Amino acid sequence: MMLRNAAGRRAVATAATAVSLALALTACSGTTKDSEVSGSAKAGSSAKADPDAPLKKGLKIAFLPKQINNPYEKIVDEAGIAAAEEYGGTGKEVGPSDANASSQVSYINTLIQQRQDAILIAANDPNAVCGPLKQAMKKGIKVVAYDSDTAKDCRQLFINQASSEEIGRSLVQHLGEQIGHKGKIAILSATQNATNQNTWIEYMKEELKLPAYKDMELVKVAYGDDADQKSFQQTQGLMQAYPDLKGIISPTTVGIAAAARYLSDSSYKGKVVLNGLGTPNQMRKYVKDGTVEQFSLWNPEELGHLGSYAAAALASGQITGAEGEKFEAGKLGEYTIGKDGEVILGEPTVFDSKNIDTFDF
Repeated sequence: MMLRNAAGRRAVATAATAVSLALALTACSGTTKDSEVSGSAKAGSSAKADPDAPLKKGLKIAFLPKQINNPYEKIVDEAGIAAAEEYGGTGKEVGPSDANASSQVSYINTLIQQRQDAILIAANDPNAVCGPLKQAMKKGIKVVAYDSDTAKDCRQLFINQASSEEIGRSLVQHLGEQIGHKGKIAILSATQNATNQNTWIEYMKEELKLPAYKDMELVKVAYGDDADQKSFQQTQGLMQAYPDLKGIISPTTVGIAAAARYLSDSSYKGKVVLNGLGTPNQMRKYVKDGTVEQFSLWNPEELGHLGSYAAAALASGQITGAEGEKFEAGKLGEYTIGKDGEVILGEPTVFDSKNIDTFDF
């Protein structure tokens, strides 16, 4: 999906890292899974990167999404599992059917018992998963957060889909242009504790403080918990509470699709602007029937591919998670680790009626 070559992607990734929100600290060196690290699981002491080390064969990696039935995260995880096959490893996806804060904990404990080489997690809550993730790192299991970060010292890397600031501010910018920078707006988020959602929303609020938005008012942040029916009901509730609402931003693929479904069959179709983050295949019909003019996203397949190769590089000793280290991500080319162990995939793409049919995911 990314509309540039590998060199351009790397340049953007490096530049964007400089302005991206620092979500977590650079993390940890590890030992083998047969011994435990003394003291903190964070980086810092003995392990050194060997950039010339080959990727190990037979690596076992596990993707732990926010919830197992999330269609967006299914795309990410399946791409990461396919990437593992490219470098001679095996991957799998496990996870809860709900997105509650503590739902992922039991799965992390099981993955530790199974002696996985790496766990990739999209955290439902930045803190609830920290205890077991630290235990995993103490046992030499590498931990990579993707899509939604953990707390500061609970992973070695965070694979961020794009600059958090760019995502949050651009969604407000797009919606502002669509409604003429006037009127009441609302946000339909996922769960209240989702790290990525809250970070984007904070940048949305910062953007709204600028003079250009003095005639726009954020009246509500609603939470659909990344559940289709609840997101649908939250959209309905927003319109009942604020019948003069001019726009909704939904920075979650489940939420924006549910909101579009409600608006498409209501008297608000064409009157309330809906923008946010969604997949082309989910949103195509709503773009074509006039419910939605535009929305944004990155390529979730590339996000999974990058996360998988980053985990393999960690587990093979090519990198430790320190700023400035480099690794190859297969077909995506070389990436550089930025501040606080963050690796940025690249810039999001804006989808509209002119380009949506050129994408299939």
